[in-house]
Amino acid sequence: MRNKTTPRFERSSGNVFADLGLAHPEEELAKAQLVLQIVEIIRARGLTQTAASRVLELPQPKVSLLFRGQVTGFSTDRLIRLLNRLDQDVDIVVRSKPSVRRVARVRVVRRQPLPRPRSHRRKTAVGAT
Repeated sequence: MRNKTTPRFERSSGNVFADLGLAHPEEELAKAQLVLQIVEIIRARGLTQTAASRVLELPQPKVSLLFRGQVTGFSTDRLIRLLNRLDQDVDIVVRSKPSVRRVARVRVVRRQPLPRPRSHRRKTAVGAT
């Protein structure tokens, strides 16, 4: 009979990149959130990675990296330009942090909901079986 023990875990700070001890966790989290917006927009439009690569003016393998959440090689500035190529306005707002919070933060917020993703069902010709 095995001894049942409770697995050890550590409570998250809310930023996985800080929890992993990365050098610039706020920047990494913001980049991940920007990538998420890009991927959600592409999916909502029903674009293939090839079609998205044309809109974004990126090679398809780079689009594939975005879909896999790999942000290495993408600066925050470059991700913002990709959002602009998807006809998205990006507003950068600077304000004082509340005194109750110890550190200032960077965050990405979507103001409008995305349209529902398009169906990927293939259309068949009338009378086709």
